Amino acid sequence: MAEKLLILEGIDKSFPGVHALASCCFDLERGEVHALVGENGAGKSTMMKIIAGIYKKDKGKMIYKGEEVEIANPHDAQVRGISMVHQELNLMPHLTAAQNIFIGREPRNGPFLDEAALNKDAKALFDMMNLDVNPETKIANMTVAKQQMVEIAKALSFNADVLVFDEPSAALTDVEITELFRIIRQLKKDGVGIIYITHRLEELKEISDRVTVLRDGQFVGTVQTKAAKIDEIIKMMVGRVIFESSP
Repeated sequence: MAEKLLILEGIDKSFPGVHALASCCFDLERGEVHALVGENGAGKSTMMKIIAGIYKKDKGKMIYKGEEVEIANPHDAQVRGISMVHQELNLMPHLTAAQNIFIGREPRNGPFLDEAALNKDAKALFDMMNLDVNPETKIANMTVAKQQMVEIAKALSFNADVLVFDEPSAALTDVEITELFRIIRQLKKDGVGIIYITHRLEELKEISDRVTVLRDGQFVGTVQTKAAKIDEIIKMMVGRVIFESSP
């Protein structure tokens, strides 16, 4: 039986006038890609932001590496090895790739920043990911895909065991998506547990091992991707059979 990296049980979260999550559950195994799908407002991003320490849950349990934990904030999550790559990239365009990765954690030589060590450490991360990225290039001069790779490298610099991708392919071309999937498969081989939020259901068969569906803030079910048909997943998402695909 695969090792359970992360288990969520009975997660509740409310905002003023909105019950965003109601007794939801989710689990993630080491070295798997577990997709999370649902219509807009289903609660996907809320659940992931609880895992990443952005929101605090109202009820329920979060068990990480066999121990029940309370994630205080995003930094606490990162230190524990849980990182999130947001759809809106959180990078500073006037800084280089290396500076963005290690912002606030820069290596120093006495009172001065050690730029050589900074670039060397970033290059080692890019080499590990088999990426041709110059650590000294400014973010403003990079494509969206390359910026996303810098975000992933930043997450891995915290020795991430759990990596959350929120709609990572939304702004990418088909060629760039292929490169993203290559990185994800490599991370999977390295034992990283990956949570993948997407609206592109055609990606599920290509990249995920399991799929969990949320609807109206509630857990609907988890299926093995190989055994499930896309039509069945759509039915779980919307609560009815869709007879004709939208153009």
